[in-house]
Amino acid sequence: MNVEEVTMDAEERMEKAVTKLKSDLTGIRTGRATPGLVDSLRIDAYGSPTPLKQIASVSAPEPQQLVIRPFDPSVMKDIEKGIIASDLGLAPQNDGKVIRLNIPPLSGDVRKKMVARTKELAEDAKIAIRNVRRDANKALDTAAKDKTIGEDIRDAVKDEVQELTKKYETEVDAAAKAKETEVME
Repeated sequence: MNVEEVTMDAEERMEKAVTKLKSDLTGIRTGRATPGLVDSLRIDAYGSPTPLKQIASVSAPEPQQLVIRPFDPSVMKDIEKGIIASDLGLAPQNDGKVIRLNIPPLSGDVRKKMVARTKELAEDAKIAIRNVRRDANKALDTAAKDKTIGEDIRDAVKDEVQELTKKYETEVDAAAKAKETEVME
């Protein structure tokens, strides 16, 4: 691997860690109804587990309610079973056309658990970013040992990788802080 490939690979992998964190954070409940709550839900429809967003549209017409409108009415019961079986703790109300999910306000203890989960996810993302930095530094050390790059170039690129690490860790902190604020509202 040459120097540009090392930095490009490191940046790409760090970006993926941040993207995954943001995706995971959308599934954390807040006191407000958001379609992201049910994004990761898989429904046993048509003989296989299917993501809910592929078989229904999800909207939040009110701050405390989600409305799930299946594209095919025959999967209504399957969606209902999937929601009940999930760990969301929500009771679906089926009126034959749509499924409504009322989102109860969160208690103080539940909010604290959600904040703790957010911190956990953020720390996992930071660990992933640091692992990418370690891999990049290892590749640079190997290249310097093999005399394919000079030590001064290695050190300069290591500094560049460290700057990338700081940048993406800052993004992780910002995303986690925003989610914590949202949960505590």
